[in-house]
Amino acid sequence: MVIGRKAGLVGGLVTLAMAGGALVMPAQAQSNALAMLGGLSKGEWTIRFRDGAPSRKICVRSGDELIQLQHDDRNCSRFVVEDGAIEVTVQYTCRGNGYGRTNIRRETATLVQIESQGIANGLPFQFLAEARQTGSCK
Repeated sequence: MVIGRKAGLVGGLVTLAMAGGALVMPAQAQSNALAMLGGLSKGEWTIRFRDGAPSRKICVRSGDELIQLQHDDRNCSRFVVEDGAIEVTVQYTCRGNGYGRTNIRRETATLVQIESQGIANGLPFQFLAEARQTGSCK
């Protein structure tokens, strides 16, 4: 398939994606709200890392807090890879501080499984964790 100059990048991507049965949208046009994460219970969550690293507590207000556990910078750009009813995958880039890809699978509104990998502070990271609501935020 040859795409002419007038078709432009977006038109070419949409044409190419539709041929594959999916619709590709630029990252800026995607909604920031991930339905599955928005349906999680709000409050304090405890994250238990499977590698034996110390547990961590975070306050979950929107569910997005579970995406970038290795990057505190909230100005990272995100690309939603999968936005399903029980599972989401988000790839993100934090300019000057690395990147990551996180998959979160919902078991209940108060329990999720997290898998994440990437680069933070110049070093690679990879972890598996279980996050569970354990109370209200202080």
